[in-house]
Amino acid sequence: MCLILFAYKVHSQYPLIVAANRDEFFNRKTASVHYWEDEPEILAGRDLEKMGTWMGVTKNGRFAALTNYRDPSEDVSGKRSRGELVAKALIDKESIVDYVKTVQSEADKYPGFNLIVGDKDSLYYFSNKEGKIRKLVPGIYGLSNHLLNTPWPKVEVGMERLRQLIEKDAIKPIENLFTLLLNTETYSDDRLPKTGVPIEMERMLSPLFIKSANYGTRSSTVMLMSENQVQYVEKIYQPERKKAKQFQFYYGK
Repeated sequence: MCLILFAYKVHSQYPLIVAANRDEFFNRKTASVHYWEDEPEILAGRDLEKMGTWMGVTKNGRFAALTNYRDPSEDVSGKRSRGELVAKALIDKESIVDYVKTVQSEADKYPGFNLIVGDKDSLYYFSNKEGKIRKLVPGIYGLSNHLLNTPWPKVEVGMERLRQLIEKDAIKPIENLFTLLLNTETYSDDRLPKTGVPIEMERMLSPLFIKSANYGTRSSTVMLMSENQVQYVEKIYQPERKKAKQFQFYYGK
């Protein structure tokens, strides 16, 4: 993912609400969300080049998601695929905090990343650019290609609009969350981050929903997790594959 907006323990019915966009090169081979044949407890999309994923949930209600940390000067040669961190988080049987500690101990093996792992009862964030494990408190959060809640315009706008939907009790129909993710508003150069890429690229990457010839928002995902049920919907935007896939299940069953 390149934008994850989420609300943790702020809604009376849904302890975890997630609305996220996946930005990627259009020619990267990808499978849309499904129950994995080799790991049938996992519901997630899949990167078919490295066989990892960017976001998913298990039948027991364990959730994980990841964004890359944008740093074009970083030497990534010989490092492992970040997508395996989410896959391992969903496969792993140890406690959530123990898994995150394992990731912390191996953090230098991966290019810069932000990882969220948890369930309805506890949620953790770790970035190998920050180095510390954070147990998250109830609140509304935004994560793009820097650290958690970094005040990039797209993050601030997304968080505020998610807050408004929750305050109005308007997260259903979930189309309201997808509408939020479709925002293509751009921002003045003085508001854009300086991440080391050319200003033209900063402009292109600045909206919640990214459009360009070869790279952009390929899919959006919304997840609503209640005390015992998960609703998980993915929309794919590439013209040749435009469709939505929806799953709903009681976890732990």
